[in-house]
Amino acid sequence: MIAARDLVKTFSMPAGPVHALRGVSLDIAVGEYLAIRGPSGCGKSTLLHILGCVDAPTSGALAFDGRLVQSLPDADRSALRLRGIGFVFQRFFLLPMLTAAENIDLPQAEAGIGREARRRRTAELLDYIGLSHRADHRPSQLSGGEAQRVAVARALANRPRLLLADEPTGELDRTTGEQIATLLDRVQRDGTALVVVTHDPAIAERAERTLMMRDGQITGEEERKVREGRG
Repeated sequence: MIAARDLVKTFSMPAGPVHALRGVSLDIAVGEYLAIRGPSGCGKSTLLHILGCVDAPTSGALAFDGRLVQSLPDADRSALRLRGIGFVFQRFFLLPMLTAAENIDLPQAEAGIGREARRRRTAELLDYIGLSHRADHRPSQLSGGEAQRVAVARALANRPRLLLADEPTGELDRTTGEQIATLLDRVQRDGTALVVVTHDPAIAERAERTLMMRDGQITGEEERKVREGRG
């Protein structure tokens, strides 16, 4: 589904260039669960942003379903981000003035989906994450785990084929983090490809494949493993 070749990302800084990625290549298969690990500052989040078409590489190539992302018109890249890719972040980034249901509704409205279809999809997702009873609560009225579950539902609103998660359990306690990890297991089992950036080896062990990064490069890869009975 995704093919990245020789991705380089360099940021120009007053003290000199910062080489965030140094020739990263990887493939992501349909429905795959991939974890990316490494120390802070090694380029994990930069790679995730490029895979999500939020940022562009300085050089190298990224293809989604065989289409070179860099060659797509701006409107097509925006549509890919909105409909083909979902994002989950460490700090949730829910809009504080909106309820849980309204946060899930918003990306659907941006995609031009009709009101009744949005209502059905939002109700479906609130049930999926077990928070139908919290639909009218704003983020300040939710626990950290509940807020992250809403963030996962929002990321799934437009039925993306790829979900990117950047330290999704980083601000949660161990028990709540396990609940989010179990939810992500379910998302992947239901057919969405999942790429998770994490410092937590317990989260990475749930993936089918783990890439290790250091200094902007992939330094190792754990063999694909089959996990039975997850979640």
